[in-house]
Amino acid sequence: MNHHIAPIPCKPWALNGLPDRLIVSHYENNYGAAVRSLNAIRDRLASIDLAAVPSHDIRALKQEELVATGSVILHELYFGSLGLGSSGFSGDGKIPDSVSFALQQFGGVAAWRREFVALAQALSGRSGWVLLSYSRRDGRLHNQIAFDDSQAMMDAVPVLALDMYEHAYHLEFGANATAYIDAFMRNIDWAAVGNRLLEATGDRASPRVNSTGDALPSISVEELATQLAMGKRVQVLDARPRHYFSRATDMMEGATWRDPERVDEWCEELSADAPVAVYCAYGFHVGCGVTAALRERGFDARYVEGGLSAWYGMGGARSLPSASQGKLPPN
Repeated sequence: MNHHIAPIPCKPWALNGLPDRLIVSHYENNYGAAVRSLNAIRDRLASIDLAAVPSHDIRALKQEELVATGSVILHELYFGSLGLGSSGFSGDGKIPDSVSFALQQFGGVAAWRREFVALAQALSGRSGWVLLSYSRRDGRLHNQIAFDDSQAMMDAVPVLALDMYEHAYHLEFGANATAYIDAFMRNIDWAAVGNRLLEATGDRASPRVNSTGDALPSISVEELATQLAMGKRVQVLDARPRHYFSRATDMMEGATWRDPERVDEWCEELSADAPVAVYCAYGFHVGCGVTAALRERGFDARYVEGGLSAWYGMGGARSLPSASQGKLPPN
């Protein structure tokens, strides 16, 4: 079974000191490549007769699958570790009491931070991950370095992940890994970490805060790609805000841009007989808002989970905005 792209959980433009260009490139290019690689490896494994394949080929494929799986999972944890509470959990960036209490085993939050940062700095210029993991064996938290996307503690659940591969920071920070580490530490979504810790210990996690899209029908980028490949008629709308689209260099192939603030002016151009797929940049409030407005007007509209960024991460086709779309109507 193929692994689907997970919508980016943090809001890239809202992070402190981690430029959205860096986060979006990391998500679309590196995380997206890991998902595509994992799916290709699994397709290859599913297509071969293991009884007829040399043992060294099986070992190589299973090792590649392990590394690709680790990369996918750790990247999803990394993006889910960012956001100062923006991941959809209740929280304001403060460390929950449950996490603060657990970190006392290091001598307190400050002592834990010094150790975690020291491990990250030890990876400066090298490749690996720094993880805070909960061990079910001894019931304690552990800081660890994981190499090759796969060397994690056995019987442990990572609750926080810092990507120290150069692709995670070189685009904006160059060789200054220390500045990147500092920026990451400022942007930890401690509410999400706390919920992962509660889940790891078997306690009940805090409920997610209802978001705009919770009650709306949605479609994954994989489902949308399949429908389009089968030739199904789907009206794909790019609903990125005017100021955002005016600076865009590309868009989803076959999509049409429409101003999300002028739904009443253009909705009559849509066909009531074909479903509508609405995307914004990352699948947050803009796309959901347009979807809700269209559904109120009787259209079978769904928002695209993860937005355009998830589409690119999946490897979806892109195109340049057409001349008519590039020339925006006056305000």
